[in-house]
Amino acid sequence: MSTFNTVVKFFVDCGPFLYPSLAMMAVGLAIAIERFMFLNRARNENRKLWDQVLPMLQSGKFKEVHQATSTSESAIGKIVSNGLTRMQSARRREDIDHAMEEGMMEIVPRLEKRTHYIATFANTITLVGLLGTIIGLIKGFTAVASVNPAEKAEMLSASISVAMNNTAFALMVAIPFLLIHAFLQARASEIVDSLEAAKITFLNLVQRLAGEQLATKEQRVS
Repeated sequence: MSTFNTVVKFFVDCGPFLYPSLAMMAVGLAIAIERFMFLNRARNENRKLWDQVLPMLQSGKFKEVHQATSTSESAIGKIVSNGLTRMQSARRREDIDHAMEEGMMEIVPRLEKRTHYIATFANTITLVGLLGTIIGLIKGFTAVASVNPAEKAEMLSASISVAMNNTAFALMVAIPFLLIHAFLQARASEIVDSLEAAKITFLNLVQRLAGEQLATKEQRVS
């Protein structure tokens, strides 16, 4: 029970500056959970679809691949579908690459959506905590100005302790938020890198198969 009372006293001592920090903490946690679930789902869907279509691509079954990717909601499905669609009107590697890059430009903002708010909340909560500390110190020094000199040291010590609670709470929230932001950014970058690798693999396979078809035609002509 003493621990509970200590926690309650800590929050009460923080004063009104605690409420905006708590509101930002709640919103930041909601964003972090939503982004973590979204990125995990995106990574799993990409991996599952790529494992399915890669053998078909290696076999030159582009129609089957197009059917599988055109109905998929995954990022890799969007990119491969764009590439296969462009192949119907253009065969140059640069043209196919540009079509797949268009898909990447549409997908990357979705992966990074709202993540930057977590770092913003971390910085803002820190500043709010510092503001609460400064206001608390101002009130503390003002209160002891007219107090008996024998009581000044005790009251000032108590006021400083209460004021520092704001900074302590701000740091306890801001540090995990910055770590969460870094983790989500790394996860999004990992997905983007895997999409880039899949795009290069697709282009290399298309180029290799096109070269093999051209070599076969030349052998038949000769």
